[in-house]
Amino acid sequence: MLKILFIGDVVGQPGCEFLRRHLPSVKRLTGADIVIVNGENSAVGNGILPSSANFLLDSGADIVTTGNHVFKRREIYDYLEETPQVIRPANFPASAPGKGYYLYDGGSYTLCVINMMGVTYMEPLNNPFYEIDRILAEVEATYYFVDFHAEATGEKKAFGCYLDGRVSCVVGTHTHVQTADEQILPKGTGFISDAGMTGPAYSALGVNPQNVIDRYLSAMPTRFEVQDIDCQMNGVVVEIGKKTGKCNKIERINIK
Repeated sequence: MLKILFIGDVVGQPGCEFLRRHLPSVKRLTGADIVIVNGENSAVGNGILPSSANFLLDSGADIVTTGNHVFKRREIYDYLEETPQVIRPANFPASAPGKGYYLYDGGSYTLCVINMMGVTYMEPLNNPFYEIDRILAEVEATYYFVDFHAEATGEKKAFGCYLDGRVSCVVGTHTHVQTADEQILPKGTGFISDAGMTGPAYSALGVNPQNVIDRYLSAMPTRFEVQDIDCQMNGVVVEIGKKTGKCNKIERINIK
């Protein structure tokens, strides 16, 4: 059995520090073999920086995925080229820094972790359905795991069903709200619409609620702040059959 621990979007320094404090014990209790963390909001002030990506890796992440905020900070561009285990959505143009997947060598197996972004209510990137077909045809691995960073639950579910039986698991990110629809699809692919987030529990998607309220009341640009208050860590534990590559179990976690 291969166990993968996936941690939802880490928000700011409070989220990073909360993950560092709790990840070792969660990994031990779940028996996870591999840890994947979405870090696209891990930097102070939004986006991801080399320092925040290294913090996540040093805290126990094996692979860091991202999303629509990955290129907010120019400092990350060269880092993505130099650090293959930190990936960006594969359906950005090929000229964009970094790669959209990472091939993890587990010795007796390889795990291809793919980052893909939805296009409904998001940036008009390449069609994720065509892009995933291209990667699956080009990259040979024992197992495939997908972080689908998307807004619409309908697009996420359609993407999961499209990949049913072709990948071991499709985990949604981006909305920062953990959904209760974890399931194993008919052909053996694990699925959840959104893994949730790691950051301040009393927040609007990780941000100080008053910042968001002010934006709605004034319709003016507002500086978003991540408060250093009690945090939560959302994610899922996925069990994959080593012989079949199918998902045997997917279970939500919520640490406070």
